Amino acid sequence: MLKIGVVLGSVREGRNGLSVANWTIEKSKEFSNADEVSFELVDLADYNLPFLGVTPTAEQAIAIGSWSEKIASFDGYIFITAEYNHGIAGAFKNALDFLKPEVKNKAVAFIGYGGLGAARAIESMRMVSGELALATTQRNVNFSLITDFENMSTFAPADFHEGELKELLQQLAAWSTALKTIR
Repeated sequence: MLKIGVVLGSVREGRNGLSVANWTIEKSKEFSNADEVSFELVDLADYNLPFLGVTPTAEQAIAIGSWSEKIASFDGYIFITAEYNHGIAGAFKNALDFLKPEVKNKAVAFIGYGGLGAARAIESMRMVSGELALATTQRNVNFSLITDFENMSTFAPADFHEGELKELLQQLAAWSTALKTIR
């Protein structure tokens, strides 16, 4: 069985990402065989990670270990990312910088939300993922704050995104299965 971590990368108060992550998990379970793949939400806000390079407090050292252990437990990932100032959220990039062997030779897919569906943040994440030895899917899902959210805050995705998610899941499952053979 494949274990897929749905990683919510925004820690911002009032973030839209939690509704996107919940939709992703709900639809992914609906579109996948429960005997073949499982999905689990990993909320970055649950980990009090220090800035990389700063001496961590005892509590932060535990958070680093918990983050590493949780991420290592998956065969693949769906990264849920917002776009801030044309890029990835700083907290998410910092969290990824704590990882390398935990994600090596695994697969990742991206779901973004923002003014342009987080397209620029996802492109940035593709470069970071390459350096982490993560294989990225071709398909991603991009939610626009203008058309997929009412008043830019209540998640109301267009129906066509379900087809995109199905394709993303097929690619993620194929890559995750293939890469499991070399780990």
